[in-house]
Amino acid sequence: MTIQFAVHGEYIQLDQLLKATGLCDSGGSAHMAIAEGMVKVDAAVDTRKRAKLRPGQTVSFAGETVELIAE
Repeated sequence: MTIQFAVHGEYIQLDQLLKATGLCDSGGSAHMAIAEGMVKVDAAVDTRKRAKLRPGQTVSFAGETVELIAE
């Protein structure tokens, strides 16, 4: 399933995105998922918790894909 998420401002951090979309219920669980290599940004595993994501990028986690769009 694909979720479209509007980015407010220039970017959103990866950990914040996982919380904001409800894919993780807390910052701690988001950090664990990222650190364990369970999150992909643009089809590549990304272990940077505070990676700056911008419109046009995609994030995949737990069978879900999030497309970032401009507000």
